[in-house]
Amino acid sequence: VQLVESGGGLVQPGGSLRLSCAASGFTFSRYTMSWHRQAPGKERVLVATIASDGVWTYYPDSVKGRFTISRDNAKNTVYLQMNSLKPEDTAVYYCKAAYNSGTYYWGQGTQVTVSS
Repeated sequence: VQLVESGGGLVQPGGSLRLSCAASGFTFSRYTMSWHRQAPGKERVLVATIASDGVWTYYPDSVKGRFTISRDNAKNTVYLQMNSLKPEDTAVYYCKAAYNSGTYYWGQGTQVTVSS
C-alpha cells in the first residue's frame, strides 16, 4: 500500500497550490479519502474529506470556501486545491485513506509553506 503526496512548496500569501495524492495497493474507489495537516508543535487536524464516490465532501470552517477536495477514481488520485493561502496554512499535509472496517493508511506528507 502506498499513498504518495506531491505538489507542496513555498507560496506567497494569497497564492494557490494543488496537492495530489496517488494511491496504490488497495481498492481506491472503496475508500473515503481525506487531507490532514500538522503544523510544528501542533496536532494533526482534518482539512477536507471526500466520500468514496466523490459526491459528499466536508471542510472545517478554517478552510471552507478556500480549499476544494476532489478525486479521480480512474487515476487512483485525490487532490486538494488550496486558494487564498494564509501563513497559518503552513504545515505538512498528509492524505489518508479510510475504509468502513476501520482500516486506514497514511501518506508520508508534503510540506506547504505560506510566506512572503
